[in-house]
Amino acid sequence: MNCEVCQLKELEVEHYEIREVLRCILHTIIFHRALGLVRPKEIDLELFEITYVQCGDVDVEKKIDEKIEQFICWVEKHPNKKSQICLSFFEVKNKQASWFTNKIERLYWEQWYINLNVAQQPKVHSSKSYSSKVVDPGENAHEERSVRRATLEASLRDVLFQIIRFVNDKKEHVPPIPNREGVISFPYEITIPSSSDSAFGMDMIKRMLQTGHPTMLS
Repeated sequence: MNCEVCQLKELEVEHYEIREVLRCILHTIIFHRALGLVRPKEIDLELFEITYVQCGDVDVEKKIDEKIEQFICWVEKHPNKKSQICLSFFEVKNKQASWFTNKIERLYWEQWYINLNVAQQPKVHSSKSYSSKVVDPGENAHEERSVRRATLEASLRDVLFQIIRFVNDKKEHVPPIPNREGVISFPYEITIPSSSDSAFGMDMIKRMLQTGHPTMLS
């Protein structure tokens, strides 16, 4: 099976921005790949002038939020490291059991890599009061923060357009829609780095062995 891979543009974020940025990206991808009966729900970001759409499914929201919290915990334990989240869609196939394989096999047909570079010093503050995030407000500090915020907002918009372009351009690899109940037609998983970077890398190698060498698209 052909597995299409999309490496999303790297984003420079501060600690307090992780949650909103990841919600925006993950929900956008899943909304475009839901292919089921959805109840679109528009969400306005608090930190940026951006609106995105969710599927309106409680289970999807819960799963995404749980993974984001796990990722934030990983970031706090591994400062100064670039980080990556992988959202994968797959089919489940039954295969004959042997000494080396299980009866159930996951065939990955699409993977999205979200790349973040998190600032070294996390800041503690209210999520809604942007001015309170500056410890020592001054003209230069305000200007620098405004420029950085505008740059991130523009980059996040680029990522959203990158998602839309990928979805519109890459359709041939999408398997037939299975008879599944619920909003999301295909099973999916969200993978975050583990306590060991090598473990995350080994997981990716196992997937490539299962699906074959994926096609890369940036």
